[in-house]
Amino acid sequence: MFQAAQETMSRDELTQVQLRRLAATLRLAYDNVPHHRKAFDAKGVRPEDLRQLSDLRHFPFTVKTDLRDNYPYGMLAVKREQLTRIHASSGTTGKPTVVGYTQGDLDTWADLAARTMAAAGVRPGDLVHNAYGYGLFTGGLGFHYGAERLGCTVTPMSGGNTEKQISVIQDLGATVLACTPSYALNIAEVAEKEGVDLVGGLLRVAVFGAEPWSEGMRAEIDRRLGLRAQDTYGLSEIMGPGVAAECGERDGLHGWEDHFLFEVVDPATLEPLPPGETGELVITTLTKQALPMVRYRTRDITRFDLTPCRCGRTHGRLMRITGRSDDMLIIRGVNVYPSQVESVLVGFSGIEPHYQLVVSRQGALDHLTVEVEADPLLADDVYVSTAADVRHHIKSMIGVTCDVILQPPGGIPRSLGKAVRVKDLRKQ
Repeated sequence: MFQAAQETMSRDELTQVQLRRLAATLRLAYDNVPHHRKAFDAKGVRPEDLRQLSDLRHFPFTVKTDLRDNYPYGMLAVKREQLTRIHASSGTTGKPTVVGYTQGDLDTWADLAARTMAAAGVRPGDLVHNAYGYGLFTGGLGFHYGAERLGCTVTPMSGGNTEKQISVIQDLGATVLACTPSYALNIAEVAEKEGVDLVGGLLRVAVFGAEPWSEGMRAEIDRRLGLRAQDTYGLSEIMGPGVAAECGERDGLHGWEDHFLFEVVDPATLEPLPPGETGELVITTLTKQALPMVRYRTRDITRFDLTPCRCGRTHGRLMRITGRSDDMLIIRGVNVYPSQVESVLVGFSGIEPHYQLVVSRQGALDHLTVEVEADPLLADDVYVSTAADVRHHIKSMIGVTCDVILQPPGGIPRSLGKAVRVKDLRKQ
């Protein structure tokens, strides 16, 4: 079993490591980042006020807009000249969030990405087909250096050109696929259309991240690619891929608690919740040098489980991300996450697992239309009745009334990276 020694330390040992590293992080942030100093002072707290881990609840949160307001380098705890690399978000909703790494940060990142891939079942000597996007996005290079640190061979394909991806997977004998789950489904679909049998090939493990996905989607990908799909978790503001990973039990994602402190808070009150309760995930980095993050609100909805895992790892587990607090739709009084709709659609007879949620305004109320792709074998004359069946199923399972439109095969845009699941027409 591939495990780092840090993954099996006792809870008391973990707590002592966290407390020591947390104190150093708070001091680093306060002394070197004007934003954090101002935020700490406004709350009336100083780094020395931390005496036990529970004291962290008195310190201020950090949110994505803080990084944008201090664009580009205002959140760094080191001089720009001390950075080895810079990554950034796409900035589709405003200025991009810039994240910087010292060489020490990059070494830590590679170690944790390797730990993540090992937990997922990747082994030294595996050939990793990396179809995550390279560039400012952290996915491609994060998994690339993690795989190399683990002792794997890496094919740096990046996204796009799916037909060529399939031939390279076959010709070079890839055993591990690294990409988003929606792009894996795209690969499976194109392979089937071209008559290529990936199920009988060498692919053994898929390492997924960057977007929420359902258990139904996992089963679909496992079946259509003939592998074992494993979930991982990361975000650029915290580090990138390598923050948490599923082990072989596939019962939650082990958060690497020796490098990150995880809290779950009530999204409404922002008060910490006990382990096991569902709320918004908040992360504090414990070993970052260039960009220490104090109580960063991820907006991801999950729960943190501290019960022992059968794999022997003692680090707590993030249970599957059900959605984001800022992605939740409220349709006629019903809270809806895209992943809930996906869980209803995947495996439903007559449709493919390609969908998009269109939100519009009808009078004073928001209205949801689910556009989903028909199975190529579905007869044209049953499109309407199939849509009605899907609509009824969504109503009975989620409780929301919506319209369902079946699009012909190929009618839903394919993802080369993160899938765009929601099209919001309300502002138009």
